[in-house]
This record gives sequence, structure tokens and C-alpha cells, in this order.
Amino acid sequence: QVQLVESGGGLVQPGGSLRLSCAASGSILSIYAMGWYRQAPGKQRELVAAIPSGGNTNYADSVKGRFTISRDNAKNTVYLQMNSLKPEDTAVYYCNADLLDGDYVEYDYWGQGTQVTVSS
Repeated sequence: QVQLVESGGGLVQPGGSLRLSCAASGSILSIYAMGWYRQAPGKQRELVAAIPSGGNTNYADSVKGRFTISRDNAKNTVYLQMNSLKPEDTAVYYCNADLLDGDYVEYDYWGQGTQVTVSS
């Protein structure tokens, strides 16, 4: 059984910062890509940032220059540093991991989501 547990969401004023964390645990042989997605009310879930095992990052245009994704492979953890937050960044943020589990099955796992609200 694999679990992704997110933390770090909350309420922040425009221009502020938050750091999200997501730790993967359970029967994991290898983690390929990890990433963050978000879903605002009435909108589809969208990719925010991704980082494969090789380390080349990918960002949505709307967050480039403001958000930074990183990962600690020893801890099976991915982070999202969010700076200069805007009201339009308000959404539920989901962690995603493409990994090989203990049964040698490659699968996409999702966290439960963490709410980020940017408001004055």
C-alpha cells in the first residue's frame, strides 16, 4: 500500500509565500516523476509543476518564476515553494507520483489534496 501525504497548505495574503510538502510511503521500489496539480472550483485539474527522477523541472506558464519544485529522493518527498502568491492561485493542490510499487506495478498515485487560499 502506497500513500502520499501532503502538508503545508493554508490561508495567505497576496504576495505571500507557502511551502507544500508531499511524502510518499509504503511499498515503493522506485519513484519516477513527482508533481503538483491544482484544481480550483469549477475548473479542471491542471499541472502546476513536475520533476522527474532526472531532475529537469516543468512548470505551468502561470507559475513560472514564482514557484519552485524540488524533491528529496532519500525521503521520497517532493516540495513546492510558492512565492508571490496571487488570488488566482487559490485551489486544492494535489501531489502526484508515478512510481513502481512493491508488486512491480507502475502506477500513478495521488495525495488527498491540501487547500491553498490566497486572500486579503
